[in-house]
Amino acid sequence: MANLFDAANAPETEPDEFVIGDFVQWKRSDLHSDYPNDTYTATYISRMAEGGGNHEFQVVGTASGTDFLFTIASATSASFDAGHHHWHLEIVRDSDSSRIVIDQGHWDVGTDIDASGVDPRSHAEIMVDKIQSLLENRADNDVSNYSIQGRSLVKLTIDDLLRWRDYYASEVAREKRKERRKRGKPTGATIVARF
Repeated sequence: MANLFDAANAPETEPDEFVIGDFVQWKRSDLHSDYPNDTYTATYISRMAEGGGNHEFQVVGTASGTDFLFTIASATSASFDAGHHHWHLEIVRDSDSSRIVIDQGHWDVGTDIDASGVDPRSHAEIMVDKIQSLLENRADNDVSNYSIQGRSLVKLTIDDLLRWRDYYASEVAREKRKERRKRGKPTGATIVARF
């Protein structure tokens, strides 16, 4: 494995995921012929998928030979919000500030489990645990509707809870397959035959 702090070893494309507090860098060497870095500026604009709002950050490319080098310092990524982020790559012509978007995609910003009080479970894992807890406590109290002084509360039925638990359990299984695939391990989705 190459030293990823060294700009010479920076990957040729943006990351699919990184962790809050990580130092992250990558380069784009495919832009120089059309957008030389001495007359154009390249910037990644990223916005969180859930809620959008103020969950935006920018990564401005710097000249590294003929490449654009994009760097996110650890102190900068420490302030990011965990979640799924959409990005687009803007090219600005320096002479008149005209802009075009030339690429887009997404990355996942993961929680830093080194930070105190952080729950390392995914949303799907949390939901499976919560729903399972509700199902276990449901046996004690099977009332699905309450009404007290004109205010009412409707609880999910057991069938609804089971449906949602199964949905989130399948999401957890999908996340685990994705993680195993990323690590080069079998996912259980491949049929293997021996002759």
